[in-house]
Amino acid sequence: MAATTLGVQRALRKGIAPSIVVILGATGTGKSKLAIEIGKRLKGEIISADSMQVYKGLDIITNKVTEEEQAQCRHHMISFVDPLVSSYTVVDFRNKALSLIEDMHHRERLPIIVGGTNYYIESLLWKVLVDTGQENAGERERSSSPDSKAELEKLGGPELHRRLTQVDPDMAAMLHPHDARKIARSLQIYQETGVPHSQLLEEQRGQEGSDGLGGPLRFPDPCIFWLHSDMDALDERLDKRVDEMLSLGLIDELKDFHQRYNEKKIEENSQDYQHGIFQSIGFKEFHEYLTAGNTVSAEELEKLKNKGVEALKQATKRYARKQNKWVRNRFLKRPGANVPVVYGLDVTDVSSWEKTVLTPALEILGCLQKGKPPSQEPIRLEGAGFRNKRTRHTCELCDKVIIGDLEWTAHLKSKNHLHHIRKKRKAEEALKHHQDNTTLSLPDQSASDDGQDA
Repeated sequence: MAATTLGVQRALRKGIAPSIVVILGATGTGKSKLAIEIGKRLKGEIISADSMQVYKGLDIITNKVTEEEQAQCRHHMISFVDPLVSSYTVVDFRNKALSLIEDMHHRERLPIIVGGTNYYIESLLWKVLVDTGQENAGERERSSSPDSKAELEKLGGPELHRRLTQVDPDMAAMLHPHDARKIARSLQIYQETGVPHSQLLEEQRGQEGSDGLGGPLRFPDPCIFWLHSDMDALDERLDKRVDEMLSLGLIDELKDFHQRYNEKKIEENSQDYQHGIFQSIGFKEFHEYLTAGNTVSAEELEKLKNKGVEALKQATKRYARKQNKWVRNRFLKRPGANVPVVYGLDVTDVSSWEKTVLTPALEILGCLQKGKPPSQEPIRLEGAGFRNKRTRHTCELCDKVIIGDLEWTAHLKSKNHLHHIRKKRKAEEALKHHQDNTTLSLPDQSASDDGQDA
């Protein structure tokens, strides 16, 4: 997309620095709040990089900014996709978001990317996608067909993996046999381009400024903020946020959405919690409650609702940890020279938010706009530069396939693996004990023979 390059050049000539601001952080860390304050002060506009907020509906469960918040600063990419559409992809997001960024640069506005969907953010920062849309020639993309991918997914992981092994064994070795979505994507790329996915990725990594994880940065010197918190404090905050959602009418929202969009799917046995807005954290957790029917007692219904609330709280906390892990692995530990610096902002104490979050963020941006180094140093974790190779490992003991060296190391230390080791050891000891007892109980053949001779 040549226009994007021209837009960046135009932005730099007009003195728009940094070219974009990206606010990372786990759910519940106040990313939207910071984005709005920056936008109001620095002529910015916000692009939501949340894969669930693009859909209409479930405003409470997906934690969309309110109309009042949107009035304070212009927002984009929220509530514009029909909830019944399941074929909206990261390519669709990227193409639309890049066009918005180009327009903002043209109007001398600062693009502020906010959200927690990892691959959405990566698609804007780096040229990491090998799709069939219309990126530049280096990414060799053409038109894509989401429907063909959906049809492929129906075949299931094992069959898809068998097919991928035949046409692209290198890619098959990097993907888990049960990861139907990724395998289907690789097969789709091969079908539409005639080139193995692994080869396209290798060509992409060969571009100037690329690294082992993908192509070069799109925008020079983006400003990246990471809002982080003590996890105990964040867990407490997330529990309170779920309680606030309930007080705002979460249950009624879920019931209404279920009746309008999901009830018929369940009757037809075509419900799908793996695609589109139906995979939102919170909706599938209330499946039992929403489908209980009229024969369930009020007491049992209340138990199912409470079960859904607890499941939502647990899923939200797991997701927060997953988001933080992504920031560490894809930014703070990412190898290569094309990794933008990240400025950490501690949001643990919300009572001092302006002092610990807003003021330093504005100071950093002010310095970058003037071409001066900020007083606050960017953060780096120890071990930066290690690349997690997507090597295939097989654990026969646990009957599992593990993709990735880091994942394999973690598996060997996991409770489940150690449990199987102890179980195997006990079985071996029991077998040896049985064999020893069997040997001792056998009659002395030599003594028997002597008796016969006598």
